[in-house]
Amino acid sequence: METNRRNFIKSSATLAIGATLFAPNIVKGQDDRKARMAFIGLGGRGRWHLKLCLDRSDVDVKAICDIDPEAIQESNKMLSDAGYKNIPVYQEDEHAYLKLLEQGDIDGVIIATPWIWHTRMACAAMRAGIYAGVEVSAANTLEECWDLVNTYEETGVPCMILENVNYRRDVMAIMNMVRQNIFGELVHLECGYQHDLRNIKFQPGVEFGPNSKGEARWRTYHSIHRNGDVYPTHGLGPVAAMTNINYGNRMLYLTSTATKSKGLHDYIVKNGGEDHPNADIEFKLGDVVTTVIKTANDETITIQHDTNLPRPYSLGFRVQGTNGIWMDVNKSIYIEGQSPAHQWEDAASWLEKYDHPLWKKYAHLAEGSGHGGMDFFVVHAFVESVKRKVNTPLDAYDAAAWSSITPLSEDSIARGSQPVEIPDFTRGLWMKRTPKFALNDEY
Repeated sequence: METNRRNFIKSSATLAIGATLFAPNIVKGQDDRKARMAFIGLGGRGRWHLKLCLDRSDVDVKAICDIDPEAIQESNKMLSDAGYKNIPVYQEDEHAYLKLLEQGDIDGVIIATPWIWHTRMACAAMRAGIYAGVEVSAANTLEECWDLVNTYEETGVPCMILENVNYRRDVMAIMNMVRQNIFGELVHLECGYQHDLRNIKFQPGVEFGPNSKGEARWRTYHSIHRNGDVYPTHGLGPVAAMTNINYGNRMLYLTSTATKSKGLHDYIVKNGGEDHPNADIEFKLGDVVTTVIKTANDETITIQHDTNLPRPYSLGFRVQGTNGIWMDVNKSIYIEGQSPAHQWEDAASWLEKYDHPLWKKYAHLAEGSGHGGMDFFVVHAFVESVKRKVNTPLDAYDAAAWSSITPLSEDSIARGSQPVEIPDFTRGLWMKRTPKFALNDEY
């Protein structure tokens, strides 16, 4: 391990924690520096991150890790096509990533493995002095949420939750409007993950587990064993940024309620028949899970998880304040005194007017990068942070707070939808920290 590099990262991040006023630094004269990157988990998502990094001239890929031979084979081809030769590969077993982290010439690692591995891998990276970029959600339990925070504070090494929806173009334009007080004082926000995943949880047909394909190998088990919002950050991340969660505001408590669980069983019967073995499985996850959060600044946030029933895709955003409201489902906006009285207005012109500086600068590079371009921005932010040796715009406190909704919603549902307190993962620093996400056109 490079002692000087690790000590620099640790001292820089520790200063950021102590000052509690961190904003992304723009380090001039380092544009020619390369981020030495590694990748743990090379399924569909991991290989997409690899592709985006291979497309950049400021990334040097140093190692890859996955236990799936097919994933390694496809990744090696991508590397070969990009001109790389003999990149170290770690694939022996589930703990091969630990050997990767000991390699000694890695600045940052992107983690895109099944959920249960996210926290332990991110913490191991931080302990090795390596920036951790971890896919969502970053943690499954409250203990894991605290592990992320404690490891970050002990090592001073940054951890970024790779929440791409924070960078969605319309979401960033609305955040720009929020910061310019177009909606007035915020009162209520809604969001969620509303996405028919039945053909993802069962591949092929109605199969899941070791002999299936893709996320069906591991994701469906969460629907069997858990009843809560198991995937909250796509919605919560953006509205947390708009309401300054962890930066002058925090989430106080939540209540969660789950419907009956019928969607996955119905899907199995329709596509595999009543006699299919999977038709006997009892799924614990309610088809629609609704969580309501109260913040210290007295906003309410509603999150819905809805992945087991037939429906079009939507994250269900609603941003409402004393001057107006935006809703993404009908792509409409209403600003008092500027929109036609009591009538929805097409939001397109507003979104164009308040297009975020990041999108204005990098839209041409984001084209074709995945998920409407937002994948470019989340990778760009992580790579730039690694290159510049500064804290990441979304940090370990954000990862812990947003991910904690999963275990806390499970607890509330199990207790008959009783209120459950949300820990203050900043230990009081939220009162002094100032917003740092997307404050400029750099990253």
